[in-house]
Amino acid sequence: MRLKERKIPIQQECGLDLIREVLFGKWKIHLLYYIGQGIMRPGQLHKEIPEASRRVVNMQLKSLEEDGFVSKTIYDQKPLKAEYRLTYIGFSVLPIITAFGNWGDNNREHLKRVISQKVNFL
Repeated sequence: MRLKERKIPIQQECGLDLIREVLFGKWKIHLLYYIGQGIMRPGQLHKEIPEASRRVVNMQLKSLEEDGFVSKTIYDQKPLKAEYRLTYIGFSVLPIITAFGNWGDNNREHLKRVISQKVNFL
């Protein structure tokens, strides 16, 4: 797969830039959160995030696996069975994801207002 050439290089000295580059896919944070609740099979994850297409969820799971945040175990049985679990680095980011989720819950009304203003503006 050929990666698109970047117009603006990643600032590798900035932790925020690195985090954005690795974790800010549309569903990656959700996937990490749900896998953090326990070992998950792909079908379970699709049920947890029904608005996400299977293709996108599978692509983001593959990316998280390649980047070392989750590990995948495939059981040689009919039908094949796959399970995802967090790795050490995946567990280490879970408190941050939980804190962001809690902050979003605690500031829900403000965030909804901001989003609605943006949608109405467009």
